[in-house]
Amino acid sequence: MIELTAAQVAAATGGRLHADPDVTVTGAVIIDSRQAAPGALFVALPGERVDGHDFAARAVSAGATLVLAARELDGLPTVVVDDPQEALGELARYVLATVREGGDGWPKVVGVTGSVGKTTTKDLLGQLLTPEVSGEDAIIVPTGSFNNEIGLPLTVLRVTRDTRYLIAEMGADRIGNIAYLTRIAPPNVGVVLAVGVAHVGHFGSVEAIAKTKAEMVSGVVDGGSVVLNADDLRVAAMAGQVAPGTALRTFGTIPSADVRAEDISVDATGRASFTLRVAASVAPSTAETADDGEQRADVALQLVGPHHVSNALAAATVALRLGVPVADVAQRLTEATARSPHRMAVTERPDGVTVIDDAYNANPDSMKAALRTLAVMAGRTRRSVAVLGEMRELGEGARVAHDEIGRLVVRLNIKQLVVVGDGAYHIHEGAMQEGSWGSETIFVPDLPAARSLLDESLESGDVVLVKSSLGSGLWELGDHLSMAQTNKDNNK
Repeated sequence: MIELTAAQVAAATGGRLHADPDVTVTGAVIIDSRQAAPGALFVALPGERVDGHDFAARAVSAGATLVLAARELDGLPTVVVDDPQEALGELARYVLATVREGGDGWPKVVGVTGSVGKTTTKDLLGQLLTPEVSGEDAIIVPTGSFNNEIGLPLTVLRVTRDTRYLIAEMGADRIGNIAYLTRIAPPNVGVVLAVGVAHVGHFGSVEAIAKTKAEMVSGVVDGGSVVLNADDLRVAAMAGQVAPGTALRTFGTIPSADVRAEDISVDATGRASFTLRVAASVAPSTAETADDGEQRADVALQLVGPHHVSNALAAATVALRLGVPVADVAQRLTEATARSPHRMAVTERPDGVTVIDDAYNANPDSMKAALRTLAVMAGRTRRSVAVLGEMRELGEGARVAHDEIGRLVVRLNIKQLVVVGDGAYHIHEGAMQEGSWGSETIFVPDLPAARSLLDESLESGDVVLVKSSLGSGLWELGDHLSMAQTNKDNNK
């Protein structure tokens, strides 16, 4: 973060200063006292299990020079605010605005939202744009999903005066979330990937989800750009909300998309290849421009799953808008790798078992995409095993959604289904109703039972998918299965 005095932090957050006004924050902004280092600013957030205020003294003893808190803390340099989380957002907004004002509009912010694909698109964008800049702080791409009212401000607060690009993932589980995040970090380029049923239990309807994702369209800076998925009808309809003076770019597989994929093929490892076609209105003329004004280039993704074609197109559209040539975009997409954990991470174990760990999150759309990828990778010669947990925050439609997943498992001819936990039981029930019987579908109550079952039953040649919402905890099983053979060999 840029250097700030305690007085500046208080002014930015509307807080009351209980510290020397000249005390200076020179390090990172943190919410975990274990990350404290000299010059840090510790934000004392109240949590469900612990209260950050109880750890403020530890953070200061480790070097933090200032605490942002909801109450005065005896003997500690503190800025007292009504709501530390809200103040965190205000501080991030202030820092970004200050840097932009002094940097002639830099850094450029790319905001990415959508019911699926945000993290992968963000990671791809980082790999497309990193070669365009130099320096440790020149581009900020958070690892994982720092996409909420806490994660987004923490990401923004990493900005320095050397930052050129900030790739910001923006998630939502309620109307107004995206509007709030775009007020903190107004995007130069705002991307909407898809409208699905993730968090529909909070939103109440898909229409409410679409309304929330559309907040990205109105959140971009004046004269900015909006990038929309032309293949998603609800997203495409947001074009009507793009303000005059804001550029609109679309991506997809339909012919009218500005940036599109044609001749898509998927190999036996589940990786997609396609021809990237860029309309003349999007890419400047070069020697490679075709007679129709288009530019074309071949892309072979290393990411596992054909659904990543859409994410790649979104990232490509943004990079093109920011001036990266078509040929470089195609080459960098081909070289790009998975950067965030538990997202279609493939491990080839020494014993011949292939593990696909996609257990960071799950909703009906991403679950279906992962299962189809499993079927492709297993093909006709390997045994496919789907280990599935609960998809959370689906509201009243949860039972039907889980039942549909179970039925899809049968239709895709997945050989073995293991359903973990009561919240996912209706996946097991749906599979049985669709025609599975005997040991083709197995329900186990918890992670230890699933671990024991799989350790005993997996055989060389099996392809195993592990997928659930993060709160279901199957990411622990993904880690275990990915390391199982190595651990077994080390214990011999």
